[in-house]
Amino acid sequence: MRDEEHAVGSAGRTGPDRPADLVIEGCTALVHGTDGAIRFEEDRAIVVRDGAIADVTATDAAAALPARERIRARGQLAMPGLINCHTHSPMVALRGIAEDVPAEEWFNDWIWPIESNLTDRVVELGALLACAEMIRGGVTFFADHYFSMDRVAAAVVRGGLRANLGWAYFSSQGEEGRERSLDFALRWNGEAGGRITTSLAPHAPYTVNDADLAATAELARRHELPVHIHAAENRAQTDHSLERSGRTPIATLHRAGLLDVDVLIAHGTGIVEEDLPVLRRGTGRIGVATAPKGYLKFGWDTTPVRALRSIGIPVGLATDGAASNNTLDVWESMTLTALAQKSAERDPRWLTARQALDHATTQSALAAGLGEQVGALAPGRRADLILVDLTGPHVRPLHDLAAALVFSARSADVLTTIVDGRVLMRDRTLLSLDVEEIAGELAAHLPELTDRAHGRRIQEYGAYDAGPGTTH
Repeated sequence: MRDEEHAVGSAGRTGPDRPADLVIEGCTALVHGTDGAIRFEEDRAIVVRDGAIADVTATDAAAALPARERIRARGQLAMPGLINCHTHSPMVALRGIAEDVPAEEWFNDWIWPIESNLTDRVVELGALLACAEMIRGGVTFFADHYFSMDRVAAAVVRGGLRANLGWAYFSSQGEEGRERSLDFALRWNGEAGGRITTSLAPHAPYTVNDADLAATAELARRHELPVHIHAAENRAQTDHSLERSGRTPIATLHRAGLLDVDVLIAHGTGIVEEDLPVLRRGTGRIGVATAPKGYLKFGWDTTPVRALRSIGIPVGLATDGAASNNTLDVWESMTLTALAQKSAERDPRWLTARQALDHATTQSALAAGLGEQVGALAPGRRADLILVDLTGPHVRPLHDLAAALVFSARSADVLTTIVDGRVLMRDRTLLSLDVEEIAGELAAHLPELTDRAHGRRIQEYGAYDAGPGTTH
């Protein structure tokens, strides 16, 4: 399937005829037409230089092109790397810790007591293990919202992924929490050769009060930073917000000015019809992240993708944390998004397989604020791409490639993951991280991490009150 060849000619050669850093040849390529429609092109070659896609052309046309490395990809499909628009990567350390319980019990009796035990090292080890999982699953970018984010950033540097990182904060932490989030965002934005970008990360309208939300919006404007926040996570939150203030969580974001800066809203399953004109009036770049597996587990509704798309709001795919989702498998999220939308809309024509692939690529890139940087195999985009095995018995015969990818293929079919032109996994072998080393060290910390006898919680879920009485 692959071989490596050293470049021919002078290493100092410049221009389009200089040796490529990488040529992937013989693959089927998932490409986007000028109208945004997805199509599949056979026997293509992808040329990578300086971490970007230089060309997508016929294999024959690239055959004589000198290259430092070549990957022969017959029987494989090249597509943009998957984007995890909302997660809490270190929470892989809590995978499976609390199952089959309502959200309030899940937070108050399990997650928030355990998170009071977090150490910087546990956060870093969790993030490293999460990076390894995402690389193996074909994820090339993730938007993370958690604590001790310097350690998550270190994991991103080591693992080689692209990420947008935000240090989460609550109003119960006072001004210190907000300032820490800002300080982190300013220090790390643009690091790792541009692979790391940052956001301000207020937790949610029910844990961050109106004054702090407004202050966040002002900081975002002043420093040109996006905001990553949970809002209208479920219908109960929306109902409680209406009872308490007469406003939905989305209206609260609008009142604070957060819809007039760039904002990524996690979940939104509690978005209601009256929120749509409010979102439409927002002047910032607004995106929504949907993570359907967790909603199914908690018995929530799903994100109203069709309604949001009707007003021009991109909806990207996400996993949330592995404590609720169990995996960081965006491939699974793509399948479940298509199925959950069909069920919610009572319409088998929505979401189609091609629409699901659009959400996994273009819409996710837009929602996450990556715009024209990633999300498509096109010249000028960063070389964040994956190679998928199409030879397995569970995907053949290939009557419909889109359907095969969404409903038949699995993340384990990803053979190769490339970020910024660097191969992070080749033929299912991780090249940047050692899973056994990371998981072994993490295991030694688990008894202390999972102890709940102390009775502490980092927050209180269910009061829906971000005022001064909120527990910390």
